[in-house]
Amino acid sequence: MKNIILSALAMVLVLVSVNAQTQKVQTKFSTSQIVTNYLALKNALTKDDGKAAAKAGKTLYTTFNAVKTNTIDAKLKKEYMDIAESAKEHAEHIGDNAGKIDHQREHFVLLSKDINDLIKLFGAKQKLYQDYCPMANEGKGAIWISELKDIKNPYYGSKMLNCGSIKKTL
Repeated sequence: MKNIILSALAMVLVLVSVNAQTQKVQTKFSTSQIVTNYLALKNALTKDDGKAAAKAGKTLYTTFNAVKTNTIDAKLKKEYMDIAESAKEHAEHIGDNAGKIDHQREHFVLLSKDINDLIKLFGAKQKLYQDYCPMANEGKGAIWISELKDIKNPYYGSKMLNCGSIKKTL
């Protein structure tokens, strides 16, 4: 009888432990929705489509506002908040400037850095590339994140669509 009670108690402890670990996995923060919306924005800019870029910027801004920061590890939360505040500002500017693609692209330079920092901090669920254009950002150069191995430059679109190179695989 004593062995049955001890076995049952051990089984309950195992189930409680498994349930707690399952809940931790379910609440782990993911950048996937942020990255997906960023890529939609990047793809609109490669097509010189300021209206689609504005729509994607607004969607990205909404996504950042919907993030449940209580799912972010406490050690990383401050870094996330700093990056997210900057990214939200740039996404909002892009969203509010549908007819000004050059202005959108200026903000995209800084937004891309923010997204790159988020991916460095939290990783990504898909293979991504950090691409680089030496002419962007008034000749200072700028990165962007892409899901494609082929270069599709969002800073110059159809003017210089294939200008740039892959800096690294993320």
